[in-house]
Amino acid sequence: MTQIRSLLIGTALSAFAVTGAFAQTNAQPDADNAAPAAQGVQPATPAPQRLTAPGSTDPLVQKRDADAKANAEYSASKKSSKAQLKEQQAAAKSSYKQQVKDAKLNKKADKQTANNEMKADMQGQTPGQGDPSDAKH
Repeated sequence: MTQIRSLLIGTALSAFAVTGAFAQTNAQPDADNAAPAAQGVQPATPAPQRLTAPGSTDPLVQKRDADAKANAEYSASKKSSKAQLKEQQAAAKSSYKQQVKDAKLNKKADKQTANNEMKADMQGQTPGQGDPSDAKH
C-alpha cells in the first residue's frame, strides 16, 4: 500500500513539473508580435525545436548505452551467422544425398554390367567346351 501511495505521489509531482515546464514554453507573445497579428499580418513562426535530451555525460549511463549497442550488434551478428550455417548445412546435406543417390545408381549399373558379361560368357560357351584360349596345343 505504501509503495502504491508513493508511486501515485511521484506521478502527481511529475505531472505538475511537466505542466509547469509546458506553461513556461507557451508564454504570451510580446507586444511587437501582437500588433501585426491584430492588423491581419501573420508573424513568422519559429522553427520547431527538438525536445530530445543530449547524450548523458554520466560514465555509467554511457557504458550502459555502449553495452546495449554492443549486445544488439552481437545478437544481429549471431543471428546472421546462424542463418548462414543453416544454409551451408542444407547445401551439404543436399550434396551428400545426391552423392549417395549417384553411388547407388553406379553400383546398380556396375552389377547389371557384370551380370550381362557373365551371361554373355555363359551363352558363348557350350557345356563341355572350355574356353578356346584355354586349349593347349
